[in-house]
Amino acid sequence: MTAHPDPHKRLWEIVKHIRFGMLTHRHANGSLHAHPLTTQNKSLEPDLMLYFFVSKKTELGQRLMADGNVNVAYADTAKDCYVSITGQASISEDMRLKQHLFNAMAKAWFPGGAGDPDLELVQVRILHAEYWDVKESKTTQLFKMAKAAVTGTPPDMGEHRELEAH
Repeated sequence: MTAHPDPHKRLWEIVKHIRFGMLTHRHANGSLHAHPLTTQNKSLEPDLMLYFFVSKKTELGQRLMADGNVNVAYADTAKDCYVSITGQASISEDMRLKQHLFNAMAKAWFPGGAGDPDLELVQVRILHAEYWDVKESKTTQLFKMAKAAVTGTPPDMGEHRELEAH
């Protein structure tokens, strides 16, 4: 399959349609914890940042300040699109950015709006991303897998790309 000419653009095309990302971080005891979070971006700017609103009551922000190494995973199983993002998370108190990103869905969780004292803005700078975008129908996928099993050659399905921050 032909690779997308702009892999960063293709990454955003996949992510923007997936409602939740699973943000995984290291807990204080060393174990990994994952949280479903809604991506607040309206686009993916050249700074390669993802934004999420979280409640200060969850202590997620405190954990990220202690260790900001995170992974954000997205999956759209209906379209066979998968994304894994490695990044550096931090907390932003930028009110203009909070106002820019705030929307009606966020108001359900933060009734005080962008200035809600419980609202914390998590920003994740993308350091590395990998995506798998399978365009073939399920029937074609099964045929390619059966052929691969017979020939011993891995099937060529969809687009798989790794991206480094530039």
